[in-house]
Amino acid sequence: MSLEQDFKDAAEKKAFDIRHRNTISFNMGRYHTSVDKGLTQYDDHDLARSRAAYIKTQTIDSLDTHLLEFEKNFTAKGGKVIWAENHQQALQEIDKIFKANEAKMVVKSKSMTTEEIHLNEFLEKNHVEVVETDLGEYIVQLAGQKPYHIVTPAMHLSKEDISDIFHAKLHTPKTDDAVELTLTARRLLREKYTEAEIGITGGNFLVADVGGVAITENEGNARLSVTFPKVHIAIVGIEKVIPTMQDLDLFWSLLSTSGTGQRLTVYNSIVSGPRQEDETDGPDEMYVVLLDNGRTKLLADAEKRQGLNCIRCGACLNACPVYKNIGGHTYNTTYSGPIGSIITPNLAGMEKFKHLSYASSLCGACASVCPVKIDIPKQLLLNRHESTKQKLAPRSERISFRLWKIGMKKRSRMNLGSAHMKNAFFRRFFKKTWGKRREDIEVAPKSFNQLWKERQKDLAKATKKEAKQTKKK
Repeated sequence: MSLEQDFKDAAEKKAFDIRHRNTISFNMGRYHTSVDKGLTQYDDHDLARSRAAYIKTQTIDSLDTHLLEFEKNFTAKGGKVIWAENHQQALQEIDKIFKANEAKMVVKSKSMTTEEIHLNEFLEKNHVEVVETDLGEYIVQLAGQKPYHIVTPAMHLSKEDISDIFHAKLHTPKTDDAVELTLTARRLLREKYTEAEIGITGGNFLVADVGGVAITENEGNARLSVTFPKVHIAIVGIEKVIPTMQDLDLFWSLLSTSGTGQRLTVYNSIVSGPRQEDETDGPDEMYVVLLDNGRTKLLADAEKRQGLNCIRCGACLNACPVYKNIGGHTYNTTYSGPIGSIITPNLAGMEKFKHLSYASSLCGACASVCPVKIDIPKQLLLNRHESTKQKLAPRSERISFRLWKIGMKKRSRMNLGSAHMKNAFFRRFFKKTWGKRREDIEVAPKSFNQLWKERQKDLAKATKKEAKQTKKK
């Protein structure tokens, strides 16, 4: 079965799952309340978005310069940079680090790039214990699931669901007390930080002028993952670079407000290399894996490179009516929702993921909340256009639209056949698509064209009759 058919089947199932909808509606409602409150800190939020969009666009246009500056400043403090063209190269280099350190356990903070390269599965195959330390990631790891949301991995789970997972996997008593569930996870995870040989994080931003990896979080688990293990590996997409420390003042605030509604997240760190001589904690070695994995291909397309501006706040997912109905797992990709629908076909292959660009009503809600003003509807249309140019649609669909085009270009062709014949055609060929959840398409007995001609004839007769009466008088 194709990924497209999997998507359609999963979307069909989730859209009519009332329990799922209630859970997401509740969690989304809390998010929107927080964001509305968080936005009050801005005198002009739209101006802040415009500035962020300008900085990201200028940076992406000179990406090579900023990445080389980051590498120069980072390595000057003892850090090591690994350039990974694809996920295979990234995994090979990470494997070398693990073998050199004879590492058997790793603690990980939340990172979408590690999901992108399927790091957990790779390490587990190599007999390495992988411990997710972000609470949401830890929950979905225990459940044997993938993250549901870019920012909130366990958004689809209620307190009762989490209690059931902990009871089944950790043998804890069932409880609906969120504080108790959190404390349970904290007690178990604290031991792992001191036992792990390696800590892995992502990076929200790469700060070029100081050679630092900027990490923002609410739980402190990323700091612990960096502090205790002897080796720290940060895996970051190359598009995450920003020019200066001063830019963080804008981006950290926008990211936190758009992502969770906070003015600023609780913990904000800039890690710029291994422990220095005058420092008391930190790793002996630090590596930054700069991940390409299709990003330079997207960069080469001037019309589409805007997608690289994304700061992974998740706001577009929370605004999207499609995402709220079908859920994050339905997309079957690392990056779900509107942003995933524009970048995944370009990063992972248009042929495999073209269907994601059609999973949108193009209502524009996503673009209206994007903190860097990505024109997501336009990007979706560009993807659709490319898939059409590459003739990726099924042959039957292409033939159908070609016939439709031929018919629609000439009125005489449109008028061929009776309304009864047309209705029979629609019932026959649209029953499993349009007609599955809607009433049958019903063509009017007379077309507008026919009604107009009849009206014109009636008007002409009335005018002629009126003229005769006037002549008699």
